[in-house]
Amino acid sequence: MLIGLMLLAAAPAAIAGSAFSDWSWVVVAGDWHAHSGGPSEAFDNARRDVVTELEDAGFSAANLKQFSVRPERYPDAHAEKSEPQAIYDALSDLTAKAQGGCLIYFSSHGAPMGVVVDQQFLPPAVLAGMVDQTCGKRPTVVIISACFSGVFVPALASSNRMVLTAARPDRSSFGCGEADKYPYFDQCVLETLPKVGDFAALGTQVQTCVAARETKEGMKPPSEPQLFIGPALKPMLPLLALTPQKRN
Repeated sequence: MLIGLMLLAAAPAAIAGSAFSDWSWVVVAGDWHAHSGGPSEAFDNARRDVVTELEDAGFSAANLKQFSVRPERYPDAHAEKSEPQAIYDALSDLTAKAQGGCLIYFSSHGAPMGVVVDQQFLPPAVLAGMVDQTCGKRPTVVIISACFSGVFVPALASSNRMVLTAARPDRSSFGCGEADKYPYFDQCVLETLPKVGDFAALGTQVQTCVAARETKEGMKPPSEPQLFIGPALKPMLPLLALTPQKRN
């Protein structure tokens, strides 16, 4: 049923006692092409290293599913092929057993109609339906690294959710070239996660980081990452684990 709605176009254990150890989470690399059309590892690099940072922050590998357009290249990730139906099925399975909350992370190209997932666009309304049906009223964090990803905020915004996107609805984001290790936004997430104690701080500091990077590189117009935090979420949202790196 979900497919009909679409528009075409071995890890360490969670930190003991972490409040995120019972969260379901999926991390998706939605493409393998640079903006030029040539090959790029940027999105899969982001997927791999975001997983590592979130595990360090207290998320459990037992409640994770990774997705890649070319999963055969990354056997250690035990990733599935990036497809909207597969992502929905994984969320359904994960949320049935891990009921503390949800985290969903996409790194891909984007357009005003949605985020690229292999050969399709996943539209905001469809992703919102997936989250509604699987995560429901649990505390939920959705992070979307893609051009024009601000289009997801109105559809996903809810009292129990945080939505962080790489750009305004009418702006591109940067760092998707063949030589880029990560998109700018993902790199800022990776640099910021070890330094903050909660997701709200992550959102504001990533916005600052992206703005500084774009100014340094002379990228215009600025992407202006978007941040929404629902009024009921903050008291429900646990603190990120205090890792040795954060202590130092």
